[in-house]
Order: sequence, then C-alpha cells, then structure tokens
Amino acid sequence: MIKTTLFSLLFICLIACSSTNEQKQTPSQFSEEQTSLIMAADSVTPMRVFKITNKQDSLLLRTPSEHVNVDPKDTVLMNLINRMYATVRDSLSLGAGIAAPQVGILKNIAWVQRFDKEGFPFEVIINPVIRQYSKKKQDCPEGCLSIPGRRDTLSSRAYAILVEYDTPDASHEIEMVEDFTAVVFQHEIDHLNGILYLDHLKQEVKDAEGLMTLDTLSN
Repeated sequence: MIKTTLFSLLFICLIACSSTNEQKQTPSQFSEEQTSLIMAADSVTPMRVFKITNKQDSLLLRTPSEHVNVDPKDTVLMNLINRMYATVRDSLSLGAGIAAPQVGILKNIAWVQRFDKEGFPFEVIINPVIRQYSKKKQDCPEGCLSIPGRRDTLSSRAYAILVEYDTPDASHEIEMVEDFTAVVFQHEIDHLNGILYLDHLKQEVKDAEGLMTLDTLSN
C-alpha cells in the first residue's frame, strides 16, 4: 500500500513538472504566416521583394514594424536574417540595404552596407533607433528595391546620426554614423517605420513651393 502511494505521488510530480516546463516554453515571436514565409526555403535562398506597384505589398510597406527579441538560438529569426542577406546580394535586386518589411515581414530588422568601413561590408541592425540627427544635411541620390525604375536626389538627409541597435549575438551598439552610410541607415530605418524615401521627396517639394510662394508675396 505504501509503495503504491509513493508511486502515485511520483507520477503526479512528473506530470506537474512536465506541465510547468510546457508553460515555460517561449511562444514564437513570428506568426504562423510569417514563419511559413521565412522557412519556405533555406538560408541562401533570396525572398521576394515587396514593391509599391502591388497594392497589397504597398499596404504592408506602409505599416510600422514590431520589436524583435534577439535570440541567437531562434532558428526562424536566423533564417530570416540570412535570407534577407541573400536577397539584398541577389543579382536581380542588388542594393545597399534591405529592411524586413521589404520581404513581407514586419519586424525591426535591416541589413545596411557600411561604406565607412574597409571592404564595404554588410551588417545587420536589429531594433535600430536614431537618437540624434545632425543639423548639417547632405544631397544624396537614393533608389529603393521596393520602388522599381526610379532614382531621386534628396536634400533633407542628416549628414550624421547617433544610432543604437542590437546585433544577432544579442549585444547592443551605440555609434555615430556619417556621410553616405548615414543615408543608408536612415533609409532602412524609415522602412521599419512604414516610411518611403518618396515621402521625404514630396515634403521637400512642398517646402520648396512654400518658400517660392513666400518669396513671391514679399516681392
């Protein structure tokens, strides 16, 4: 009778421990649809680039992205990062950067090319935030993988920015980025906020028209 009771208690304990472990499992930060899209191919296979010429693509590109919990053991996250790199380096869509929304995933992840480093390497920035913009601006031609067949020169990009971000190994970085690399950072971080470079261009045109109107009135 004692043996039976002890066995019953041990069995109950094992069931309870198993239930506790199941409760501790971290839920995926990706939806089933996102996971299916990310894991549809291996890490060296490029993803489809979303474009504003497609109505559904355009709606997604205009939607702000979500924070990412950086976990080097998250296989879905790592596959997304690798496939984004394969996409930006693909001969059909060669660019200086790419953001996760451009491949249909609303997460705060982007690849940026570092023209301020030897060899112009690509680096991943996760959850990037620009903390400070320089007053000095720069004129810079910009294009976008999501806006095919177009290139424009913006005059409103900051020459230097103070930016902080996470890396795939879960470390946190804060640095000052300047010149064209600062433009790349600003362009990709805009994507994560649902902003396209055309929005800045429209604002520049609007501001210029306003100045012309004021000048005409003053004369």
